[in-house]
Amino acid sequence: MKKLLALLLAVIMVFALAACGEKPAEEPAEAPADAPADAPADAEAPADDPMAQLIEAAKAEGELVVYGSCEEEYLAAACENFQKLYGINVTYQRLSTGEVQAKIEEEKGNPSADVWFGGTTDPYNVCAMEGLLEPYEAVNASHLLGDQYRDKDGNWYGIYKGILGIMVNKDELDRMGLEAPQDWQDLLKPEYQGLIWLSNYNTAGTAKLVINTMLQKYGHDEGIQYLVDLDKNIEVYTKSGSGPSKNVGTGECVIGIGFLHDGITQIVDNGYENIGLVIPSSGTSFEIGATAIFKGCAHPNAAKLWIEYALSPDCVELGAQNGSYQFLVIDNAKQPEQAAEFGLDPENVMDYDFEDAKQNIKTYIEEVMKALGGGDDRFKTE
Repeated sequence: MKKLLALLLAVIMVFALAACGEKPAEEPAEAPADAPADAPADAEAPADDPMAQLIEAAKAEGELVVYGSCEEEYLAAACENFQKLYGINVTYQRLSTGEVQAKIEEEKGNPSADVWFGGTTDPYNVCAMEGLLEPYEAVNASHLLGDQYRDKDGNWYGIYKGILGIMVNKDELDRMGLEAPQDWQDLLKPEYQGLIWLSNYNTAGTAKLVINTMLQKYGHDEGIQYLVDLDKNIEVYTKSGSGPSKNVGTGECVIGIGFLHDGITQIVDNGYENIGLVIPSSGTSFEIGATAIFKGCAHPNAAKLWIEYALSPDCVELGAQNGSYQFLVIDNAKQPEQAAEFGLDPENVMDYDFEDAKQNIKTYIEEVMKALGGGDDRFKTE
């Protein structure tokens, strides 16, 4: 009997020790008052916080497709940072503004992308007039430096400002015994025949700005005649607006017409110190690089969130970190130091008529191409 009792006592002690080895499930710790605002995926955004609700709706869509007309490095950085910030999968493609315009026009309200990022506003305005952009009243538009940096109906918003000018290869001009052109009229001199590169009027927003600039500067007929005379000295029309700048440093292009910040990129990032930048002495124009939502896009909330992001330092300050040195047009972002170092002044530009450009650029392109005899192989878009 004693042996039986001893055995039972031993069994009871084994079970008691085993029970002591199991820890009870802990109650969830209460989050501290200063915990990060990242809520669980199934949590609802506060009803009085529209931005939080937009982020939640955008995350629910989970996808965003971007067509970018800025430089590839900036585009990639902006898209990757958006994906990192919001956990939304981003795919992107770099196309010139003219290529985006043609693609969106062909798709007729059933766009293959959600948003457009970068590139001059002239093609944006054409798409807006054709009803291919979706108006959106952005909260962060309150940071824009002026009303000229947005479409009045919210079809697009400005993200940067670039100055149109002339880039030259100083070594090549010295070798040829030529002086650098100092103004637009200088480009018509016979000694520059075959030395000038410009982007294609059919594909590049930069070239469309050149058309508008010359017609506004010299008058309609005189401006078209200027472009006809300029054509006699042009060797290459590049598909992209930055094409001339990328070939000046190597000497393949001796004189390039384009945005001066693209020349700064070649000097600062690629080491082409033989490039000279010329701000035309009689005045020049400027681009507003923009962003917009495509009407009928598949991910409308993610697209709206992109616009808010594009109007924030989180996005636009990535430009100077990735070889794009345009002036920024929001008041809470740090301006790129490189632009000022090269003597560029964002206010020293002509009074550009954006409304005239918006209303008439398609007609102007047709008139210029007709005056050039319909163009030749240099204007092919394929």
